[in-house]
This record gives sequence, C-alpha cells and structure tokens, in this order.
Amino acid sequence: MLSTRLTNARFLTMDPDHPVAHDLGIWQGRIVGLDEAVTSLPAREVIDLQGATVLPGFIDAHVHLAWTGFKQHTPSIAGRTRVDDVLAVVEEAVTRKGSPGAWVSIAGYDQRALGRHLTAAELDQVSHGHKLFVLHDSGHGCVVNSAVLDLLPADIPHDNGFLAEGAMGAARALRLPHSQQELAEAIGRAARACLAEGVTACAEAGIGGTLLGHSPVELGAYQLAREMGLLPLRVQLMVSADRLHPVAAHTDDGIPRALDLGLRTGFGDDRLSVGALKVFTDGGMMARTAALSSPYEGLDGAGQLQDDPDVLADTIVAGHLAGWQLAVHAIGDRAADVALDALERAQRLRPRPGARHRIEHAGLIRPDQLPRFARLGVSAVVQPNFLRYFGDDYAAIMGEERAPWLYRGRAFLDHGITLVGSSDRPVTDGSPLRAVQFMVERASESGRVIGPDEGITVDEALHAYTVAGAFACHWEDRVGTLTPGKLADLVVLGDDPRRVDTSRIGDIEVVATYVDGRDTWKAAS
Repeated sequence: MLSTRLTNARFLTMDPDHPVAHDLGIWQGRIVGLDEAVTSLPAREVIDLQGATVLPGFIDAHVHLAWTGFKQHTPSIAGRTRVDDVLAVVEEAVTRKGSPGAWVSIAGYDQRALGRHLTAAELDQVSHGHKLFVLHDSGHGCVVNSAVLDLLPADIPHDNGFLAEGAMGAARALRLPHSQQELAEAIGRAARACLAEGVTACAEAGIGGTLLGHSPVELGAYQLAREMGLLPLRVQLMVSADRLHPVAAHTDDGIPRALDLGLRTGFGDDRLSVGALKVFTDGGMMARTAALSSPYEGLDGAGQLQDDPDVLADTIVAGHLAGWQLAVHAIGDRAADVALDALERAQRLRPRPGARHRIEHAGLIRPDQLPRFARLGVSAVVQPNFLRYFGDDYAAIMGEERAPWLYRGRAFLDHGITLVGSSDRPVTDGSPLRAVQFMVERASESGRVIGPDEGITVDEALHAYTVAGAFACHWEDRVGTLTPGKLADLVVLGDDPRRVDTSRIGDIEVVATYVDGRDTWKAAS
C-alpha cells in the first residue's frame, strides 16, 4: 500500500525519460512510481491537487540560514535614505538595549542608499556608551563606533569606522559567539522562509569562520536544530576554510591541513551533512570589494583580494589535497583568475575529476575564462536575483563592455559548464521563481535588460534550481528529479512556469512544499 498518491496534477519531473506525469506514488518518504505504475494501487491517503503543477523541490545551493534568521529579529535601517533617519533608528535600538556598554547590532546597511558611508563619529552621537555594529547587507563590511574601534588592534584598517572583509572579521571576533540554542532558533526561522518559497534543500555557505560564521561550534547548532524539530528541510554545511589547521597525517595521505579527525565533504546523512570547503578570495560588488582586473567604472579602486594570492592558492590546494569539494567565493574576474589558477594547480598535483569544485557567485566572468571553467569541470553557482534587484547599479559600475558578463547564463551553458541557481539569502530575495524569471528575461526591476544574450529558457532555469543544484551538492542520486527511488521532495505550484507569460513566473503561488512525502511547509508554519 502507498503512503500517499498525488493525483490530478501536471508533474514536471525534470527526468528526460518520463518528463511529464499525472500521478505520483509515495511510500516511506520515497517516490515509488508514476502514472499507471501507481494509479491502481491502494493508498492510505489520496490527495487531489486540482490541476496544479508539481516540480522537484527547489535546491538553493548557496544560503546563509543563521544570518537570515538573526536578520529577521535585528533592527534594520533598510530603505532609509537620510543619515538623520538612520541615526534615529540606531538610537531607538540603543535605547531598547538596557545593559550599559552592551553590543547593539543593526541590519539593512547599504551605503548606496545614503550616497556615502556612515562614520564612527556619527554613530558616536547616538551610541550612549554602547558598542555599535552596523552590518552591510552584502556581509562584506560593517560600520562601528569609536567604542569598538578602541578595542581593535592598531593595525586593523578602517575608513572612518567602515571595516571591510578581514577587518570586519576582527570586529566580529570581539564579540562572544552566539549560543547553540540561539543559533538553532535562528536556523529554524530561516528554514521556514525557505519552505514557503518551495525550497526543500539548501547549502549553508560557510560555518565557523571569522567572516560569516557565528560560533566555533556552529555545526553543533545545526544538529541541535534538527533534534529540536527546527530543521524541516535538507541542509548541507560548507565549512569555512579558515577552520583548517596543520595535521600530522601519514605522509602517504598527502594531507597538509585538515579539520580534526579528517572530517571532509560527504559526512552525514540525507537531512544534515558536511558539504564543500568554503574559501573566500574576494569581497562583494555592493561594498565595492569584489576583486576586478581593472577598476570599477568611475572609481579609482578595483576591489580587493582577501589575502595574498599565493596564500589563497595554498588554502585551495590544501583543501583539495585533504579530499574536500571546494566552494570558492569569487565574484570579480581577478578573483576568478586566482581561483581557477589554484584549482588547476590542485588537480595537477592530485587529479580528482569527480571533485565537482564550484565557483560561488562567478559574478563577473570574462570570455577568456569560460573555457577554463569547462576544462576544469567547475560549476558556476550564481545568484540571478542580484541582478534583478541590484542590476542597474552593477551595470553602471561595470561599464558598457563588462556589464554583459555579469552573472552569466547562456555562456556557461554553451561552454558545457554546470549552471547552478542560488540566492545567497539574506543578501537579497530568496525566491527561486523570481530568479528563474530573471534568468529568462535578464531584466532588472527598473526594466533594464542586462546582457540579453545571456538569457536562457525556462526549462534551463528550472534545471539550474533542481537537477544542477543536486549535482553541485552530490545529491543527484536522491533529489533533483521526480524519479522512482528518489526522495519525495517536491513543490506544488499554482501555475506552470513553462506556460505562463515570462513576466508572471515570479508571482506564481507556492501552494505546498513536500519533504519526504510530507507537506512540511504547513507542518512547520
């Protein structure tokens, strides 16, 4: 007997051997058959989906769950365009914080809305003895007040209180880590937001590190969230590369640096596992710290690498030699050069053709870099909604020649490069459907078309959020298609993305989200 039979729906399976179905059978959390193979079988529950469209659950291959959950409960200055209005919000948050000298966190900071960065002196006016930490929306910078600057080593660089990249990490390190209980609750809040948008599996993009980590025991917080019933979707954890340390392994192993006990990609189960090693090579375009090979349009700077190129390359090689899949953050084209050079060196030292290394973001990729991606078998894990919401700004700072190279689509596919969809939530909107719409239209919110030749088909965009996401996370044997034997993760939509006008794809209703054959979104809400 089936546990559940879903009927009267249009199942877009993403499986070329059986692309469309009308019935789907589930037993013990797995898909056991489609159409006539299950139609006549008895089932404990038969659910009439009333003509809805069903796809494999969306896979968001690059998210920040804990950060997302914390941001939901943090005072925000998003949308403020006047410094005085920003300072009023900050002062109100300080007033609510009763403990003298306590840390006060503020979210939603983006200097572009104000036309310049806030300064430590301005924050001093409203800090009232507290330590202020105003996080940039990109996650690659912050503004702090003098009370924080006074605690930092003298050699930490800042611009009137604005700290970028590693300097921001130094400020974060001054604070006590979040407790595992706090982290678990934040993870749970973010997980529910993912389910509401049809996401059934995701890759958390960097735990435990100084830049975006929240605790040196952050993996334990995900275990706690699972034990508490707060983790209703599948999560793969990327570990920040700065957690690697020298190990005295046997010389035959050839492992110079590793995590304790040799932990690496693949440990865990279907619900919670260790994924790639996250390596940061540069910053972000919002903060103007993505490392470019030539300056930003109208600016003197070309961004910055996170460290000396040789140091970055040694970290990438060490991770490869230790058996990790690598997820290398590289937004600018200069950073991509560093990443590709290091990955090529790593594969030369110890060939691992099945490693499935990834370039996270791949925000600006020159034409000459595309064949190198293909030759190395590297996936491009992009965030289409970056251009949907920030495209006008990004196109302006890249200039006419480089703007078409931003967050490519068609060029990756034409070169045989695996194109993987993701959100980087909470940096911007996490909706896969709105991202799919952009991948086809290439239009920002203002209507500006950015790199129209990079547009792809709806089917190709859906593939990026299902089949390709599963491949990038080594999950293709269990999720990504609605195929008998795979886990019953699926999303029920109010309309068919392939049949509606492209401009309507992002507004399609997510009716239900199933994980292991259960409507998990309703159960979690």
